[in-house]
Amino acid sequence: MSNLSKPDVPRFSVDVYQNEFLPEGGREVNAIVTVTSTGGGTAVGASAASAPDTAVVIMVDCSGSMDYPPAKMRNARQATAAAIDVLREGVSFAVVAGTHQAKEVYPGQGRLAVADATTRAQAKEALRKLTPGGGTAIGTWLRLADRLLASSDASIRHGILLTDGRNEHEEPDALRASLDACAGRFTCDARGVGTDWEVKEVTGIASALLGSADIVADPSGLAADFTGMMENVMGKELADVALRLWTPQGAEVQFVKQVAPTVRDLTGRRTEAGPRAGDYPTGSWGDESRDYHVCVRVPDAGVGREMLAARASLVRPTRDGSAEVLAQGLIRAVWTDDLAASTTINPQVAHYTGQAELAQAIQQGLELRKSGDLDGATAKLGRAVQLASRSGNEDTAKLLAKVVDVVDAVNGTVRLKAKVSAEAEKTLETRSTKTVRVKK
Repeated sequence: MSNLSKPDVPRFSVDVYQNEFLPEGGREVNAIVTVTSTGGGTAVGASAASAPDTAVVIMVDCSGSMDYPPAKMRNARQATAAAIDVLREGVSFAVVAGTHQAKEVYPGQGRLAVADATTRAQAKEALRKLTPGGGTAIGTWLRLADRLLASSDASIRHGILLTDGRNEHEEPDALRASLDACAGRFTCDARGVGTDWEVKEVTGIASALLGSADIVADPSGLAADFTGMMENVMGKELADVALRLWTPQGAEVQFVKQVAPTVRDLTGRRTEAGPRAGDYPTGSWGDESRDYHVCVRVPDAGVGREMLAARASLVRPTRDGSAEVLAQGLIRAVWTDDLAASTTINPQVAHYTGQAELAQAIQQGLELRKSGDLDGATAKLGRAVQLASRSGNEDTAKLLAKVVDVVDAVNGTVRLKAKVSAEAEKTLETRSTKTVRVKK
């Protein structure tokens, strides 16, 4: 474990969990890299000094469907007001109304307001302009948020997006292009309210922009959810942090996945960072811990030999274009003819491999159920029940029990429920990537 952070920024540490022993001819090294940040804004008694270095844009769906029922729009206004109340003094912010186009609600004129008692009151008064009518083109909302956030020199740039329907007034390629354009420029939490929105759209936004995704089935729960999201944003202390992996000659990174608190594949997000090194984006950090599964393919060095398979570092860009190393850890490979040593699976690696399979089994099972392949759906969701039970993921097990009747959790024997509510199905799909931490 290593911690190289300076005292004026959150302190990072890296712990590596692995079985470094490989059998003769073995070439695949797996490790769980646990990154912990302490001293961030969510820590008890933490200073709010960094808050002015934050800019936030709240994007609220104002399409016609937000009027059905009318409480949905009313709750969205109240939730946005609650989020505005959480803003710390000096934070830059704006509110955007989203339909088939994006409109500035507050403060307007292509700028951000600075949070204080006056601007908070003005913003909440402006929320009366949030009225339902029109279509849904989420890419336009994100691009407006990007322009507004770009007007600020804040290092932590964040969006909160609420939608209640499908992105029907925009081609999928247009939304994808907007996400590609915004990736790395700001992070974004996405929420679906009600049950008429598309899970893959909401989770896709959160994944691309390194934020969270969730369902708020009952609009009355929006205020509490928005408050929690904004409190989390206010707790962020450091932005644009990357996991840098350096590998020696002949070694190659096979994949990098965040596995806690949610499963997120970062493999395709790599950017080159010098000879044999690549950066994987992790977004903004407060007082928190996350786990990453790293798989490296190494050249066979022979029994009795050992090598450094990879060096994992947390880095952030500096003003001169270089990178500051915040913490680092080492991933090793040791070849042995001791069968017991080389075949032992590290508990952390085994746990998170199962959690990733759990998320995939749920998503595949629900997709098969929608397509009418009931036998396939039963098999996949049964496997999900088995994995959830084995890993102690009680929250996911409870959600699965609303979709299937569990006969034997240990063996994964289930029956599909004849009737499943849209809320139960959407909640399970949306939260399928949420993992439970390994018990160390």
